[in-house]
Amino acid sequence: MIHTRQKLDTSERRTCAVLGVSRSSLHYKTKVQDDDALRLAMIRYAKRYGRYGYRKVSELLRIEGWNVNHKKVERLWREEGLKLPERHKKRRRLYHKDSSVIRLRPTHPNHVWAMDFVHDRLSNGRSYKMLTVLDEYTRQALCVEVRDKMGSDDVLEVMHRLLMKHGKPEFIRSDNGGEFVAQHLQDWLRKVGVRPIQIYPGSPWENGYNERFNGILRQELLNTEWFHSVKQAQVAINIWLKEYNHIRPHHALGMRPPVPETLLEKREIYGTEIGG
Repeated sequence: MIHTRQKLDTSERRTCAVLGVSRSSLHYKTKVQDDDALRLAMIRYAKRYGRYGYRKVSELLRIEGWNVNHKKVERLWREEGLKLPERHKKRRRLYHKDSSVIRLRPTHPNHVWAMDFVHDRLSNGRSYKMLTVLDEYTRQALCVEVRDKMGSDDVLEVMHRLLMKHGKPEFIRSDNGGEFVAQHLQDWLRKVGVRPIQIYPGSPWENGYNERFNGILRQELLNTEWFHSVKQAQVAINIWLKEYNHIRPHHALGMRPPVPETLLEKREIYGTEIGG
């Protein structure tokens, strides 16, 4: 092209017109993204958040500043031999015999809270108990209270603390365990203006949001850590809980965490993690 201009003394515009070449194509330069650097960043997140799939890692990479979609991350994920999430069959919605939907669906924050127990054992074999409370609309985990034993009085104490901090919900969903259906706890909830609702016996899927959270808690933390004391368990769970609420992308929330930080705060969090 340069030789043509020197020989014929024509402009670039006229030369491109004669040859049928677009001027934009002439000046186009391929934008090459460093796949090696991207691959290392992806592996870093995979090590840091070992139970996350490639879609969640894709979102974390975008927050960090990478211009990448989940398809490319999936390809690199496969090449590195990382585990891809298994596909699950969609379940049909559950209905009563009168065709009414079983579960009250949350429509705004503090509409429906859900609470449940999770059981685990310390390294010495002693069992301990965790009370998990979740806002079904925002998916925020309001608390995971860890104690050796926990009865209805302990549940009331925890609920009183949560209401003082987050305000009161309109409903609170639980199973029919004795700690939840105790008369003095039920009376107190109604007195403060909270309507308790119990799922049908033997139907844990009716408390699906909380059951899912409990499964994530067990998969990402309880199955990977070995605690020697209840205090140690509470400290580790509190750290994980902050990550769950403020960092972990959630599919139902458009790949955003339940309690998102500002963009600047997020960059500071991720920058701290990578030593930046």
